[in-house]
Amino acid sequence: MSNPFVRIVEPLDPKEPLKKFFNLTKLEDERYARLPFSIRVLLEAAIRNCDEFLVKKGDVENILNWKEVQHKNVEVPFKPARVILQDFTGVPAVVDFAAMRDAVKKLGGDPEKINPICPADLVIDHSIQVDFNRRSDSLQKNQDLEFERNKERFEFLKWGSQAFKNMRIIPPGSGIIHQVNLEYLARVVMDQDGYYYPDSVVGTDSHTTMIDGLGVLGWGVGGIEAEAVMLGQPISMVLPEVVGYKLLGNPQPLVTSTDIVLTITKHLRQVGVVGKFVEFFGPGVAQLSIADRATIANMCPEYGATAAYFPVDDISIGYLIQTGRDKEKVMWTKKYLEAVGMLRDFKSSSQDPDFTQVVELDLHTVVPCCSGPKRPQDKVAVSDMKEDFETCLGAKQGFKGFQIAPDRHNSIVKFNFEGSDFELAHGSVVIAAITSCTNTSNPSVMLGAGLLAKKAVETGLAVKPYIKTSLSPGSGVVTYYLRESGVMSYLSQLGFDVVGYGCMTCIGNSGPLPESVVEAITQGDLVAVGVLSGNRNFEGRVHPNTRANYLASPPLVIAYAIAGTVRINFEKEPLGVNASGEKIFLKDIWPTRNEIQAVERQFVIPGMFKEVYQKIETVNESWNALDAPSDKLYSWNPKSTYIKSPPFFDGLTLALQTPKTIEDAYVLLNFGDSVTTDHISPAGNIARNSPAARYLTSRGLTPREFNSYGSRRGNDAVMARGTFANIRLVNKFIDKQGPQTVHFPSGETLDVFDAAERYKQAGHPLIVLAGKEYGAGSSRDWAAKGPFLLGVKAVLAESYERIHRSNLVGMGVIPLQYLPGEDAGTLGLTGRERYTIVIPEKLKPQMNVQIKLDTGKTFQALMRFDTDVELTYFHNGGILNYMIRKMAS
Repeated sequence: MSNPFVRIVEPLDPKEPLKKFFNLTKLEDERYARLPFSIRVLLEAAIRNCDEFLVKKGDVENILNWKEVQHKNVEVPFKPARVILQDFTGVPAVVDFAAMRDAVKKLGGDPEKINPICPADLVIDHSIQVDFNRRSDSLQKNQDLEFERNKERFEFLKWGSQAFKNMRIIPPGSGIIHQVNLEYLARVVMDQDGYYYPDSVVGTDSHTTMIDGLGVLGWGVGGIEAEAVMLGQPISMVLPEVVGYKLLGNPQPLVTSTDIVLTITKHLRQVGVVGKFVEFFGPGVAQLSIADRATIANMCPEYGATAAYFPVDDISIGYLIQTGRDKEKVMWTKKYLEAVGMLRDFKSSSQDPDFTQVVELDLHTVVPCCSGPKRPQDKVAVSDMKEDFETCLGAKQGFKGFQIAPDRHNSIVKFNFEGSDFELAHGSVVIAAITSCTNTSNPSVMLGAGLLAKKAVETGLAVKPYIKTSLSPGSGVVTYYLRESGVMSYLSQLGFDVVGYGCMTCIGNSGPLPESVVEAITQGDLVAVGVLSGNRNFEGRVHPNTRANYLASPPLVIAYAIAGTVRINFEKEPLGVNASGEKIFLKDIWPTRNEIQAVERQFVIPGMFKEVYQKIETVNESWNALDAPSDKLYSWNPKSTYIKSPPFFDGLTLALQTPKTIEDAYVLLNFGDSVTTDHISPAGNIARNSPAARYLTSRGLTPREFNSYGSRRGNDAVMARGTFANIRLVNKFIDKQGPQTVHFPSGETLDVFDAAERYKQAGHPLIVLAGKEYGAGSSRDWAAKGPFLLGVKAVLAESYERIHRSNLVGMGVIPLQYLPGEDAGTLGLTGRERYTIVIPEKLKPQMNVQIKLDTGKTFQALMRFDTDVELTYFHNGGILNYMIRKMAS
């Protein structure tokens, strides 16, 4: 059927009749001008894609009527303009695509129908680790090791870029996915197939929201959901509430964008924005650069919203010019946005739309701060850091406590490093990393760090040699302006050499600490500290030996590295003493905003961006030399320990299977609140005593060859064994942290995978019990795929993180939720019962189902299939099975 809104199509310029757009102002509907700008993007996509099949006129009316229906859980479809992937999530996506081609062929269909329809970019940024640091050749050595470890994965990805149409691969060594998206990939306005329309994107990384800072609506989705979008399916989403976040005033001179985002993160966590859009407005927005806005949007997952949108304004347009975008395209971008009423003037309150609610922040009230020691929302003013850490030391084990006995708070362990004697104590900094697109995309904080380093070196300050320092920029542009501005050499003198272009320490690729440091930490059972300019600091994520981890701006990372401890009050205690015996305080070397801005204006110029990005796809010679197969069907290597055909589609038929009641399931794991995807999904290094290590050893590998879980996401045998393998896992069945559980038929305590295998061999289904915010954190599809392979049929939790619930649905795992006012405690559940979950023949979204225990107790829970589309996926055994059946038939 033709589009019913074709009547509002017109040329953007009468002189170019083939360049058209849907002119939303011609709807002549007064509701449009009152819609939040983020909702206008959803509306335009619905109108442009309206075919009365996937997208219906009723969907358009629901979006137009947002103000009335926003609270009613109304489902709408959304077809993003693009998909973006990083390699940790991209490899399993390409593995799934390859396996889907095989499955379609087996069912008698055309395998080449499995092909991205929606444009997809895959940026390889998650594979490089900080194996070498504090040396001039660290970058080359780390990149060489990256290729040595990941050659097979990279060859597979290169095959994918050639075998699948509409998929572009950005090679390793280019930068971090979200910074490359901001500086290069994002269009702001698409010019495709004869139409102009707003750029929008979903990505297989929760920090995809960073691009919202440029006015491109984007958010993270599960890898499974992203694959469906790539195959032309719309996202089915509940029309969100939109919280208006009004920014007022000007930041104080010493405050950075990092301080602002950590303040906003804590504030919005308190407001409660899970599942909602946040849209920024007010005169304070005009005081923020695009890099500042992108920093704030980047940490959207940490405050729990779906998107954190800054509508496009003239500063956004200026940023496109600054980053070397084509000036004519930028001109058409602005012209289109003006024509459809999507260009914002933040100083004009007459443009302010309707919001669900409005909250405010006066930027002048923000103070320098960090977040930690275990969660990004736990903001601590820098002036309070010493006192706060010392309080955490003795506090009960939890997000703000380590339960260290009072008589051990001042324990000191002496150790020797490279021939010199040093001491470690609770609070000693052992990792200091300037890392993550959150901050390295922002010239103001990066140049601020460089200028602070210059002043520190000039006053004779240094960083102790055992501290693992590193600088991992999000793009080559950062190195360019740090070098051109003359601060790179000072960063190097403090140990902050460039170690790679990728996520690195931010995602746990921090590499090994010196053995003597690890021995000292272990000997004294010390709460050692990592300080990083990242976006996440969940326990066990950054490094197994740093129990406390603080998020901080790049200048503060250097300051704490120089101090060597977080048990310092910078206002009262000096960083050190110069050659003349004078005390040097942090305020003495902290650069002013005017200093930073002067350097930024001089050295961050369009030519840098053009030079770096015009050769981004060809500059890596190691990538260019890779030899990838050219077949359309992938030839799986049975000897490979990296790439393996997954068992998801084994036995798949064209006919649907009727969902069955889950009978007498055992509880595999019993959790409390805030179990993250870092706890569930295999991540970080592969422990030598783990089931995954035993599997790799059986395949002839040595521990040196294990690599990380992230690098092996293309092998289900490794990933299933690494599910729930986090050393900080807190399972109520076990009286200590660790990746173990009780196998109830035998009473034995086993590794989680080994227990699941025993249950599977005996034919017993499994469930997981959890508290609030189950699945918080990164959008890892293996946090759903792994439990599925372990035999988990359902999860029963108090609440879910949005993306993780979607991923469970995508794998055919049932997300169940306790009814309001109920939880495991009120129902008297121990997890030692056996559970029968009654699945009716006729299902409907958000229905209650009955759960029967072997004790005779019964209760009801909410089945969190929120839309009819999700029920369709469930009936098919998951979203990928649905797509295979669709393509094969």
